[in-house]
Amino acid sequence: MSNYKQALTNNIFKVISLASAELQLESYVIGGFVRDYILQRGEHKDIDIVAVGSGIELARKVSDLLPHKPKVQIFKTYGTAMLRAYDMEVEFVGSRKESYSQESRNPEVESGTLEDDQNRRDFTINALALSLNEETYGELLDPFNGLQDLNTGIIRTPLDPDITYSDDPLRMLRAVRFASQLGFRIEKSSLEAINRNRNRIKIISRERVVDELNKILLSEKPSVGFALLHKTGMLRLILPELIALEGIDEIEGQRHKDNFWHTLEVVDNISENTNDLWLRWAALLHDIGKAPTKKFDKKMGWTFHGHEFVGSKMVYKLFKRLRMPLNEKMKFVQKMVLMSSRPIVLAEDVTDSAVRRLIFDAGENIEDLMTLCEADITTKNPRRFKRYHNNFQVVRQKLKKVEERDHVRNFQPPVTGEEIMETFNIKPSREIGIIKDAIKEAILEGEIPNEYESAKEFMLKKGKDIGLKPQN
Repeated sequence: MSNYKQALTNNIFKVISLASAELQLESYVIGGFVRDYILQRGEHKDIDIVAVGSGIELARKVSDLLPHKPKVQIFKTYGTAMLRAYDMEVEFVGSRKESYSQESRNPEVESGTLEDDQNRRDFTINALALSLNEETYGELLDPFNGLQDLNTGIIRTPLDPDITYSDDPLRMLRAVRFASQLGFRIEKSSLEAINRNRNRIKIISRERVVDELNKILLSEKPSVGFALLHKTGMLRLILPELIALEGIDEIEGQRHKDNFWHTLEVVDNISENTNDLWLRWAALLHDIGKAPTKKFDKKMGWTFHGHEFVGSKMVYKLFKRLRMPLNEKMKFVQKMVLMSSRPIVLAEDVTDSAVRRLIFDAGENIEDLMTLCEADITTKNPRRFKRYHNNFQVVRQKLKKVEERDHVRNFQPPVTGEEIMETFNIKPSREIGIIKDAIKEAILEGEIPNEYESAKEFMLKKGKDIGLKPQN
């Protein structure tokens, strides 16, 4: 039996061991901390403790023994307790057996042994436990060969996968998420069981589904997870907008690329350059408007006119359906989808006017937009790939030059509405809007510089054009 005392050097483990001895019960570290320690995946700040007895009682005893007496949060519904100590969040639960009904993933729970508790774990790699008991401190308890599965990179359930996934369908998403995060392979019988039980995913709350999607999106190579969601049939149930992009149609010898697999490439590309979850969501959804706008034109071939606008509208519906935040995060994704083709078009004809408008419309998100568009280059032709990237470098240089000169990012009009009213002695009216819009357009078109004196002179001229006289 392997000993992992080195994993338990943090003082919190010694205090839990002492508390367990005083209460005369057994305790073990189990789950993610053990898995990630063996995999050497950085520091793990969330600790799960299983007590063969009352987890709540153990948490209280641990708090009593700690010098700062941390507050114990108790969750009676789940029979768990949690406290924070030594820069760690520690959750305590009594070992238990579980039984499930067909309609819910919330189990009937009763007390059990450590073995019962390990049986109920989702995967063998999460059933590994380290003893905190004095005589066996640091010893690894591994009833399902989870250590071997860690070494060979396998996701496998401790018991019959059909039972495991049917009991708690969230585990199907967790299997995909761990495969994506760890670069592991889901064992064949387990993958087949996910296929059979995929419709059970419908009983999972949308918030929990999105939580797993976010973790997949934040993995090093998200396409691994999304390809597995596709293979198991779960993606059609969760994000049908993506599945609608799959496939290649051909008419009169003209074809288009498979926009589903292209999308996954874009997400992988952008993940090499950003950890921003919402920019990754924008990459995932940037082409969803192509399915409803796809048409064949005998002269032009396959077209997707207006897919950016349609896609940005679809983002709202998708976020609402999945109960994702309908706030600035969603608006950011919408904006990125809406503007996703602008820099690509601009790369072919980089005029100052077009660059100013792009900076004006993108505002503080211009760098995110450029990152998205560069990730959108998935051509396998080396010469095209180089040309497209070189074009974007030209656009970036132009963006920098124009912004330094014209300052149109987060544009504020040099002349205010109050000054227009005072100059022409008028009350709030549509003429004010006409003049302000004309000044903005003149600046964006390069007719006048973005400065006060030029804008004021233009204001006087425009006012005269629409029949206003300045107040002397």
